[in-house]
Amino acid sequence: MYNITAYLTVKNKTYYTVLTYYVDGARKLKWVSTGIKENESKKKAEKKLIQIRDEFKNKLETITTTKTEDTKVQILFSDYMLKWLDMIKHQIEESTYTGYKRQIEGRTKEYFTKNPITLEDLKPVHILDFYNWLYSQGLKGTTVTKYHANIRKALDYAVKTDLILTNPAIKVGRPPQEQFIADYYNEEELNNLFKTIKDTSLELIVYLTAFYGLRRSEVLGIKWSAIDFENKTITISHKVVTVTDEDKDSKTKNKMITKSKTKNKSSYRTLPLFKEIEELLLYTRKMQEYYISIFKDSYNKQFKDFVCVDEMGNLRKPDYVSHKFKQLLRKNNLREIRFHDLRHSCGTLLVKKGISLREIQDWLGHSSSRTTERYTHLDSSTKIKSASAIENALSFNGSKCNEDNKKDILVLDSNIPNKDNFSNC
Repeated sequence: MYNITAYLTVKNKTYYTVLTYYVDGARKLKWVSTGIKENESKKKAEKKLIQIRDEFKNKLETITTTKTEDTKVQILFSDYMLKWLDMIKHQIEESTYTGYKRQIEGRTKEYFTKNPITLEDLKPVHILDFYNWLYSQGLKGTTVTKYHANIRKALDYAVKTDLILTNPAIKVGRPPQEQFIADYYNEEELNNLFKTIKDTSLELIVYLTAFYGLRRSEVLGIKWSAIDFENKTITISHKVVTVTDEDKDSKTKNKMITKSKTKNKSSYRTLPLFKEIEELLLYTRKMQEYYISIFKDSYNKQFKDFVCVDEMGNLRKPDYVSHKFKQLLRKNNLREIRFHDLRHSCGTLLVKKGISLREIQDWLGHSSSRTTERYTHLDSSTKIKSASAIENALSFNGSKCNEDNKKDILVLDSNIPNKDNFSNC
């Protein structure tokens, strides 16, 4: 629909209609003679103006509709998803792009290549069929939800750019997710772990992760400049992640990138510096200075400001941390958990110690309190107080009775067990 405005003006003693409208955001003007002289009736000219405006509007819309139908390209949905991925590449973080790319060039492309459908003909049922196929491939609801989020974003963009009128993903709804059940170490297990990792390459990394509940990307991103030894604080402000990259020969490979930003605004936080952590950090810094003096030019100065580097100054890789952690647990016969579960261990410990959810949210850097609430379901010991309160207030089968109540009980058959014989009253 075109919004066309019109007004009368006089040119060469004749009334002209001046039409103003927009095409692709550009302002256009069109002059049309009414054929009515200035000395004639102005009301007659105004009626002619309305006629000219309406006729021009109908003509413009007819031309646009015909042009759209003639030039319409039936793009396949699978091709559109790839095109959308390319269009947003420079609008999102590289790590986010890697996740989108893995999904779209993987299962999304595989399914919709075998089941081709055009973007224009895509219906909610086609999207649902795709989700059901994902489930049949062994994917969980949480992962399917990520596919749904990407498809909805891509189709929102298609609506915004006038490729389709409505977004069919909106009618599908968000796939149900499984209840979050994280694994974690209790206090005893954590203390045993600390004994195991002593003097290993993961000692400082594990301590920082368990004490502060850090994400893997956050602990590897800690810089010396973020540690204030005078005021005894540590600031979480950087991260290190692995992303997929393609070289000139179109070969896929992984690379590490450092980011001067955290996952979200809430993830940026300043925390107190534990005395034990401070001592370990100071020792680590002295060792780094020692390695620099030994290896000299062979030492990698690029990551000199980072805390978690190896003997040659190379930044510790995320995959190395996860693999080495798993290896240490197996070697020392400790219960196997993921490295990320150390973060859950910290959250669960804080809940058990009675720290408020708001304080835990700030400590862990959660953007939503709903994420923090998950930790309240991890340990049954947090519910003992509630259970005791209920037990003291209520009774089973009226067991909190008195002698007068017992007189009213009629036993019909002595062979039938009387529940009152098992009560305490």
